[in-house]
Amino acid sequence: MDRLTAIKLPHTIVWAFMVACIVGVPIAAVRGRLDWALAFTAIVALECLVLALNRWRCPMTDWALRYTEQRGDNFDIYLPNWLARHNKRIFGALFVGAELVMLWRWLAA
Repeated sequence: MDRLTAIKLPHTIVWAFMVACIVGVPIAAVRGRLDWALAFTAIVALECLVLALNRWRCPMTDWALRYTEQRGDNFDIYLPNWLARHNKRIFGALFVGAELVMLWRWLAA
C-alpha cells in the first residue's frame, strides 16, 4: 500500500464514522435515547474542534499533501469529487438539523 492510500483509506473510514454519528443523533433522539444522541453530538463537536484548530481542514489532508501533487477536492479521501467539495456544507446542515431534533425531543421529555 502506498502512503497516499494509507492516508485516504483511514480518512474515508473516519469520515464515514462521523457521518454515522451525525445521522445517529436524530435517530437516537427520536427513539428516546438522548444519552446516545448526546454522545454522538460530543463526538462530532470534538471533530469540529479539531477542524477549527486546523483552519477548517482535516489534519489528514495536510498529511496527504506530502505524498501527491493532486489537488482535487477528493485527492485525500475516497469520495466523489462533488461530495468532497460540499462535504462541510452538506453535513454541517444535517448536523444542525439533527441537533434541532435532539433539542425538540429533550424539550418534549
